[in-house]
Amino acid sequence: MIRSSPFRTSQVHGAKPSEVYGFVGCISTVVVTVIFLIWAYVPDKLLESIRIRYYPSRYWALATPTYLMMTLLLGLAFYIGLNFTTTPHPTSLNTLFDEYSRELGEFDPQMEEEDERPIDPTSDIDITSLSNQTRSRDGNLQT
Repeated sequence: MIRSSPFRTSQVHGAKPSEVYGFVGCISTVVVTVIFLIWAYVPDKLLESIRIRYYPSRYWALATPTYLMMTLLLGLAFYIGLNFTTTPHPTSLNTLFDEYSRELGEFDPQMEEEDERPIDPTSDIDITSLSNQTRSRDGNLQT
């Protein structure tokens, strides 16, 4: 008797499209990198000896990576600045409450004292409960 295994392989064989795209992307990246390095570092006379006469100026071998890096750094600085401008001021009540704020719910008042209480529902901690606690000089929390 043949038993079916829960770990049976799928009936469809072959590579998934994402695997093919990943493989082609990896190979393409390696080929483009090798061509770039040959263009950037091999002397002109050697390129002409193998009959390669038309290629971009060597200026772009340094300028393109530099422009890309500066574009990334300026984009990152712009993104951080944009986040600073859209963040509310620290004294604003919007930093404490928003449309997703949830206050601590009350339990059923008919529950008796010896009954097990359920787990507290998800809620925000009230700021007044935190103001009663202070930290000592050694960093320990004191109430």
